[in-house]
Amino acid sequence: MAGPIPVEIKLHRTSRVLEVVFDDDARFELSCELLRVYSPSAEVRGHGPGQEVLQTGKENVLITAVEPVGNYAVRLVFDDGHDSGIYAWDYLYHLGRHRERFWRDYVDALARAGHARAGS
Repeated sequence: MAGPIPVEIKLHRTSRVLEVVFDDDARFELSCELLRVYSPSAEVRGHGPGQEVLQTGKENVLITAVEPVGNYAVRLVFDDGHDSGIYAWDYLYHLGRHRERFWRDYVDALARAGHARAGS
């Protein structure tokens, strides 16, 4: 059984948010920073468990393009040159549904690594 499918994807450049509305009426606002640091690319996730690479200095990253990939995903292009993440619908939904936990985990990982977000 297929999961929810986006019916609207809108990039809000000024607020640095990607708004995604799904066919089950779920609506998520995902920050560019969150999407960048949780990119599904091998560059960020590695090639297996424990190989994730903590992304730092992404507070002001912007999405410059949202490109469809078939009927199942989008490729997000960021202004820092990152463009290899393919965000499947189920992954976007999962990020949206659990964004507070993902955000907390990211901020905690930065702190453990001795990094602080600019402005925090």
